[in-house]
Amino acid sequence: QVQLVESGGGLVQTGGSLRLSCTSSGRIFSLYDMSWYRQGPGNQRELVATISSGGSTNYSDSVKGRFTISRDNAKNTVYLQMNNLKLEDTAVYLCKAILRPPAGTTRDYWGQGTQVTVSS
Repeated sequence: QVQLVESGGGLVQTGGSLRLSCTSSGRIFSLYDMSWYRQGPGNQRELVATISSGGSTNYSDSVKGRFTISRDNAKNTVYLQMNNLKLEDTAVYLCKAILRPPAGTTRDYWGQGTQVTVSS
């Protein structure tokens, strides 16, 4: 069973920065595609950023140029560096791992989330 734990959330003013971390208990972390999602109050959960097992990245248009996703496989950790934060970035941020075996069933794993609050 893969366990994901997020950390690094908190309160920050507009224009400020935060760095989120997601650490996995899995021993084969390098094989997983990793994503960050967020869900604000009254909003649908949305995909923020992804990084594949090969290191390729994708971003939502709303965070492109401000957020950076990265991973450190030696530490079983994926990061989300958030710069120039806006009020609209306020949300619970969740980490997701996806394993896609070539000849097996795709499996998803979710963390519990960490709160990010941006104030003016």
